[in-house]
Formats: sequence, structure tokens, C-alpha cells
Amino acid sequence: MSLTSERVPRSLDSPKQPAPRKSLAASTVGQLLEWFEWSAYAVFAPFIAQVMFNPANPVSALLSTLAVFAVGFLVRPLGGVVFGAIADRRGRKFVLVTTMLSMAAASVMIGFMPTYEAIGVWASVGLLVARMIQGFAHGGESATANSYVAEIAPRHRRGQWGSIVFVAIFGGSIIAYTLGGAITNLLDETQVLEWGWRIPFLMGAGLAIIALYMRRGMAESVVHQEAEGLDDTQSFGDTEQAQNFSQPGDVPSPVAATGRSSQFKAIVLIVAMIAGITSAHYTWSSYVSTYAIVEQGMAPSSAYWATVAAQVIALISLPFWGRLSDKVGRKPVLYFFGIGMIVAQFPLMAMITDQGWTLFIAAALALLIVSASGALLSCVMSEVFPTKFRTRNIGLAYSLSVAVFGGSAPYLNQLAQSVEMPWLSSVYIVVLCLVTVVAIRKLPETRGIDLNSVR
Repeated sequence: MSLTSERVPRSLDSPKQPAPRKSLAASTVGQLLEWFEWSAYAVFAPFIAQVMFNPANPVSALLSTLAVFAVGFLVRPLGGVVFGAIADRRGRKFVLVTTMLSMAAASVMIGFMPTYEAIGVWASVGLLVARMIQGFAHGGESATANSYVAEIAPRHRRGQWGSIVFVAIFGGSIIAYTLGGAITNLLDETQVLEWGWRIPFLMGAGLAIIALYMRRGMAESVVHQEAEGLDDTQSFGDTEQAQNFSQPGDVPSPVAATGRSSQFKAIVLIVAMIAGITSAHYTWSSYVSTYAIVEQGMAPSSAYWATVAAQVIALISLPFWGRLSDKVGRKPVLYFFGIGMIVAQFPLMAMITDQGWTLFIAAALALLIVSASGALLSCVMSEVFPTKFRTRNIGLAYSLSVAVFGGSAPYLNQLAQSVEMPWLSSVYIVVLCLVTVVAIRKLPETRGIDLNSVR
């Protein structure tokens, strides 16, 4: 049966079944908080560099701060594999609660960490340890959230529901940049350096209590329960719904298979697909404000507010990109990102000056292109891996690609500036987007497949 004519189950979309939407909200709030805590580090990087590293060499201090940012990403694959394996065995809910608590604990560490002036190099070491804890937990959170949201979504709206994962990514960043703009407006630079930069980390840890309460009420996905052969009253739906969700005529996954060679091929393709997406995302959501402040002399508050406004526009577009992929397929939308970013990267970066409006226009256009691909990550990754290994494989592929190509992007961008070869940073993005386009071409169209068809 073709994708366009297949019969679509409506049971999970019924008003009598509010549980999936309630759990989607709980998952999203938790992700929003975790991404806020994660993004706060990038937002306040220029200030953290001055208080947590040797201030005698500002360039070295900033590079060291960005290097710690990258190290947090490097431990993400380990967290993705470890927590992913746990999620595939014990369920998605357990991991989502555990990772949130770990992120909150690391934020408390950063919020109360003594400065370089107080304890010397141990301040830098403590910051590194806290970021490694965050990275480990974040790898598991990202993998599990991507699996969970795709598994609880109605099959014909999986792209739209899956886009919520990236809404949380942008949303957490927006909150962090909004707070950054407010703090730099209300406090002078001395106050920000003394204590203002600690506010988002301590605030995030406090808000984790609310997110924890919501996540404890989440239900396990019926897709995971069926794959494990479990009978749990906290899973979505009953036996009739499970049968409806796996009707005869559903489209099986053309990629996912339990064989090692098939899984390895799928992991490699997903790593390659994400390479361009994550490098572009972290360049335009995390690095450009630092670039505008340090290299172009833009006022910090102007850079923060311009970045916030651009990310709001991109966030609003995400569900529309997801819904479009539910109608026309995943690959056309992904091709739009790859080709669009290749064409736009150089002129958009060249547009940025010391004026806030230049950063806003450049970042808004770039992030609109990025959002086309980001909206689809949850559904595409879930559609190419079998349920039995889905979270573990997503944890490895997603976290590895983000760590290598995304977490390193701010550091490599700043390094290119420091050696007076700024064009190298854009070359890096363009080359990785070409890799993404090749991977998209190799991947099959997965819109509308049944996640239960391959285990």
C-alpha cells in the first residue's frame, strides 16, 4: 500500500486519549529546561572566560571556555549509548527523569563554582567536570526524547509532533538569550562578572523541581512496551489501540533491521546527515553572538536580543516544517536545508557588522533554513532504527555527530578568527552540508512507516 493511500489510525488522536499529549507536554517542559541550562553556558561564554580561566590572556581564556563547551559534547556519545541502552531495557520514562536530575545537579555545581581568582586552576577543572556531567546526561536525554516523542505520536503526524523536540532546543536557547539580554541590560559589566552570570544556572536547577513533578506522571510508549512484551498500566492505550497502531498494510521500514551490518549502515548515514545540520545550528544559535561581540564590536545586549528574535522566528516555523514533511515526505524538506545552507552560508556571515539588525537578519534567515532539518530529526532517526535498539542507536549516531561537528563548531569558528582566516569557518559549514546532502540521497523516504514493523 502506498504512503499516500495508506489507512491512518486515529485512536491516538482521539479526545478520549489525552495521555499522549500530557506526556508530550511533560517531555517538552523537561527538554526545554535542560536546553536552557545547556545554552546558558554558550550565552555567558565571554563572561565565564574572564572569571573561570586565567584573565591575563583573554583570547586563550575564550578559546578555553569554548573548548570546555566542546568537551561537554564529546562525552555525549557515551551518555547516549549508556542511557540509550537503559532506555531500551527499562523504558524511556526512567531515563528522562534521571537525566534531568543529573543536568540540574551539574547546573548547581556551575552556579556555585569558585572563580579562578579564588582557587586558581581548580576553577577551570571544576567547570570542566560539571560540563562533562551535563554532556553525559544530555546525550541520554536527547536520544531518549527523540525516541519517546516519535513513539507516542500519531503516525500521520509524526513529523509535526517530532518537531517539538527541536522546539525545546530553540526554546531553551531563547530563554537563555533572553535572560542574558536582561542581565546585561540591568547589571553593569562588573556585576555580571561577579555574580550575574551565575543566575541562569541556579534558576535552572530550581525549575527542575517542576519539570521532575511533570515527568513523574509520564506514561511509557506502547511501541516500547510491545517490543519488550510488557504489560504496564502506564503505557499508552490498550490492546485494541496497539493492534490499530500496527495494522496490516502499514509500511515497513526500508532501513531498520536487527542485523549488525544494516544497523551500522543506518548509523553512518544518520551521522553524516546530522553533520551539516548540527554544525550550522550551533554556529548560528550559539557562536554568532560571541562573534558579533568579540570580532565585530557589537554591544552584548544588542547581540543577545538579535539572536533571541531570530530564534523565535525559527521556533515558530518548526511545526510547519514537520507538518510539511508529513505531507510531501522527509527528503524534499531535508534537501531544502542542505542546498539552502550551502548557498546562504557565506553571504549571511558576511552581512554581520556591529549593528544588531544585521545579526538579526542573518541569523533569522540561517535559522529558518536550519529549522527545516531540525524539525525532522526526531521522526527520521526513529524511522530508520528498530524499536529494540532505537534509543541506543540514536544516542550513538546523534550524540557522536553533534559532538564531533556541532560541539566543536564554536571553537573552530573562533580559532579561524584568531588565525585571521575567518572564511575557513564558512567553508567548514558548506563542506559538512554537502556531506548531509549525500547522506539524504542515500537514505530512503520513511514518511508513514510503522515503528512496530521492525524490532
